[in-house]
Amino acid sequence: MRRYLPFFFFFLFISTFLHSQDIDRKRPPKEKISTLSKKAGAFIDVNTPSYTESSYSITQLVKDVLISSGTNTCVTPNVSNVKITPNHAVSNADRAWGYFNKATTNFPFKDGIVLSTGIARRAGNNIEGNLSDTNGGGTDSDLAQATGSTGYLTDAVLLEFDFTPTTSQIKFNYILASEEYTGSFPCNYADAFALLLRPTSGGPYQNMAVLPGGAGPVSITNIRPAIPGSCGAANEQYFGGYNTANIETNFAGRTVPLTATATVTPGQEYHFKMVVADYGPYGNDSSYDSAVFLEGGSFNIGVELLDPSGATLPAEINVCDNVPQVITASVSDPNLLYQWFLNGNPVPGATTNSITAVQPGSYTIQVSVPGNPCPGTATIQIHGGTTPQAQDATLLLCSTTDITTFDLSDAMPSISTTPGAVFRFYVNQADALAQNGNYIQTPLNYNGTDGQILYVVVSNGGFCSKLIELKLLKEATPVATVKASRIKICPGESVTLTADGGTTYLWNNFTGTGNIQTVTLFQTTTFTVYAIGAKGCQSLNPAKITIEVTPEITSPLADVEMCIGDRVTLDAGAGPNYKYLWSTGATTQTINVDQWGIYTVEIDNGSCKKIFSVKVMGATTPFVTGLNYNSINKSLTVTAENPPMNNIQGTLEYSIDNGITWQTSNVFTNLLDNTNYTILLRRVGTHCVGTIDFYTLNIKNIITPNDDGVNDVLDLTALGDFKNFTGSIYDRYGVEMFRFSKLTPIWNGTVGGKRLPTATYWYKFNFEYPKSKAQVDWSGWIMLKNRE
Repeated sequence: MRRYLPFFFFFLFISTFLHSQDIDRKRPPKEKISTLSKKAGAFIDVNTPSYTESSYSITQLVKDVLISSGTNTCVTPNVSNVKITPNHAVSNADRAWGYFNKATTNFPFKDGIVLSTGIARRAGNNIEGNLSDTNGGGTDSDLAQATGSTGYLTDAVLLEFDFTPTTSQIKFNYILASEEYTGSFPCNYADAFALLLRPTSGGPYQNMAVLPGGAGPVSITNIRPAIPGSCGAANEQYFGGYNTANIETNFAGRTVPLTATATVTPGQEYHFKMVVADYGPYGNDSSYDSAVFLEGGSFNIGVELLDPSGATLPAEINVCDNVPQVITASVSDPNLLYQWFLNGNPVPGATTNSITAVQPGSYTIQVSVPGNPCPGTATIQIHGGTTPQAQDATLLLCSTTDITTFDLSDAMPSISTTPGAVFRFYVNQADALAQNGNYIQTPLNYNGTDGQILYVVVSNGGFCSKLIELKLLKEATPVATVKASRIKICPGESVTLTADGGTTYLWNNFTGTGNIQTVTLFQTTTFTVYAIGAKGCQSLNPAKITIEVTPEITSPLADVEMCIGDRVTLDAGAGPNYKYLWSTGATTQTINVDQWGIYTVEIDNGSCKKIFSVKVMGATTPFVTGLNYNSINKSLTVTAENPPMNNIQGTLEYSIDNGITWQTSNVFTNLLDNTNYTILLRRVGTHCVGTIDFYTLNIKNIITPNDDGVNDVLDLTALGDFKNFTGSIYDRYGVEMFRFSKLTPIWNGTVGGKRLPTATYWYKFNFEYPKSKAQVDWSGWIMLKNRE
């Protein structure tokens, strides 16, 4: 007997421990009410009269809330035999099923159907005590078999219906919530839950309530955090957390949103059964209720549209630049019929489950099961847009004491010239890729750093965008200076300019970019230069320097000719600050010279010096070659020879008053008849004077010696003063009638005191000019009219 005592005490201990655990479950702890629990809107709404769906029958909830089919109005008729157990009436406030809405909470699902092992309405609405209610439901053998339960199931709530899918896969989203997430219960206790599916024609059920990757069934004991002192974690990534704040629902904890999926045959009818029940290992246990929340619209038995990765596409997508989009129907079966539509029109040849969309529009696929008048359809709206042209750019900030931050808008023209482009500047590439709100809020005044890379999203103002990089460069604005080797030079001299303050330079007067420029100048010039920094910053203001070119020293000096014995004046010319130094030693502006030769003068204006030279050469004397006196208009024209010498073409000037006045014209006017004139001529600037005498002889062609005082005689008295003056009057036979002399210079038409007959007579006389010694011979005729 003694050897059996250890076994007796062991079983006594285990029995006592399990009994004490059972007692704890029958005494649920009092719920803790937080300040958040008391706030309005802290809980989801369940079967609340303010929602029309709260008054729906279970069939309406399944067809109009749970099932999603896009625009396919033929899906809901494919659902039949909807049944809820226990079959509580909609009017029963304590029913185990109903409609929930997240209201203003953060519950993951917007709305849907709730199934509870207790009273559905107590899952939300207001703060409740511990949920340990009964709903009148019993057990369920299918649930026991699916979960392998060996204990007692009670308060089971079942939602069942038949449906015919038009897709090869069905799925829906759900959350399992439970009061079992209390203390160490998740280590040992789990209410039963299953999502069962099988063809209506028969066969075993498939439990869809399983975790991905073969991680086991969805249950409280298989989805839990580590419980210190009791058990470790199990699939904790699917645990949604404890409800420590007592908000959203009245359950102690829940899973994350889970997705149930199953592969089906399109056109075949299936039976679906959702069931959750309280579980007790030793007997009926209604304590610590559980519930399953089915997301509205997530149960899809129709056609879905998938992207190339197999992900379900939303009802609308945005496509930029007409990039081809491959759209595939979720159902693929050779026994089905397919037809694609674009904007309601059949697309020719598009009769497979896939289409490549190359333009915006509304794309619809129609999937028909032979013999089924209600095809499955799915539609997607593709919105088109154009991505702005954009490229990487660089923005240079030339900082000053007043300008220290970047104006990012200055980079926009370099990034994109597309009209209407919208720019968002991001510091982090991840934010730019996500296009979230963490973009630079003050782009006009951004305190960036040299070399920093910003990420710019350039969009069309909608959904089309391009990501480019903007490199920020920053350097201090240079200050330009310039100096010159000389600031005052003579015409034709060179000066070297040297700029400073930059790496390269922009000269207004030169094409080169170096800092040194050499230039030859002939006039005063102002030079400007900008300093350019290593990164391209240009000085705000140019440096300026003016190189003064003194006025050119000029002189009117020209080679001259001079006659022997003459003196000429050499004039170097006047100018500002002129000082003179002649080769003769003179320091005056002018000098008088009487010797032939070369003379030089150095002119100094205080800045520059220049030497001029002049030749003083011998000159020839001009001479008269002809004289023509017009007795009618009393003018004399002088023809002269101006023989060149030293290859200098001189200009003649003339005088008729013995050199008192000179003129460059060779014509003299207003002369007196029968007057002796001395003609002088010379080269301008010389004293080499040629001379000739001329007598303005004017003999009247008729005399009438009648003593009336008019034309009575031929008077040559003026010629009597000339040397070698002689003359005679001849008749037509050449007989000398009268001889002129200094003593007898007048003929009165007589010979020996007798009057000659009226007739034409000829005269001839000659004389010698006193200065030129030129001999003058003169002849002509004269009419004598005497009274008979």
